[in-house]
Amino acid sequence: MFATLVDAPTLHAHMRDPDWAVFDCRFDLEDPDAGEGAYLIRHIPGAVYVHLDRALCAPRTGRNGRHPLPPTDLLAETFARLGIDEHVQVIAYDDRGGGFAARLWWSLRYLGHPASAVLDGGIQAWIEAGFPLTTDPERRSRRTFVPRPRPDRLVTLEDLLGAQDLLLIDSRSRERYLGEEEPLDPVAGHIPGARNRFWGTNLDPQGRFRSPESLRRSWRRLLGTRDSAQAIVYCGSGVTGCHNILSMVHAGLHEPRLYAGSWSEWCSDPARPIATGEEPPLSDG
Repeated sequence: MFATLVDAPTLHAHMRDPDWAVFDCRFDLEDPDAGEGAYLIRHIPGAVYVHLDRALCAPRTGRNGRHPLPPTDLLAETFARLGIDEHVQVIAYDDRGGGFAARLWWSLRYLGHPASAVLDGGIQAWIEAGFPLTTDPERRSRRTFVPRPRPDRLVTLEDLLGAQDLLLIDSRSRERYLGEEEPLDPVAGHIPGARNRFWGTNLDPQGRFRSPESLRRSWRRLLGTRDSAQAIVYCGSGVTGCHNILSMVHAGLHEPRLYAGSWSEWCSDPARPIATGEEPPLSDG
């Protein structure tokens, strides 16, 4: 079972395995149709396209964030339609270092399906290895997906309000965290008390994940003596925050929790406090 990352040669060796399912998760926040368009031009053979907005998100209300997590039953139905059951090894990929594929990875883990991994280096690594691409759209036959939710892995807005001494990790770019710019949401800044670790820090210059040892050292510098299981990770809308969770799990650290509503939900109510600038280093409390 692969539960974090898989490389292109390993995926290629399993291309004819009926219990391996490959999903193309390419997406562009500013052009939601771009990922599917890229898929139709060329994709990994056998890969089924998974649209972030249509497959992995609930309807937006204006108060629940830009990519709200669907209810358990709807998410389980999506996985069933995608041909996933307890025997299936899922591999997700994109062209952004796993920033979007990690949302599918996390969603499956949240519903109790640990056999899910992200293709390290994405479609670029597949192409660089010289493996074939296709233009043919793919579908998988429906299977029975039995959800086993892990609510302890999810944090809601209500959990955050009024809570004390939270270990919050903001996964957005430093400029957005500091409140210097905000290209996607109406308000700039971060949740008070949150520390910043941009999700792209997990990748090397080639767009592949850094080694588990390197990731572990990096997280330890941020967390100090605090256990990563105490951490609550968020981003702009609960997507790239999953990348930071993936990096912690790949590094052998305890899995943190996700605030799926993230900044786009938090800032939707002007009554909620907003911080800008730097926060002090984490204490060891």
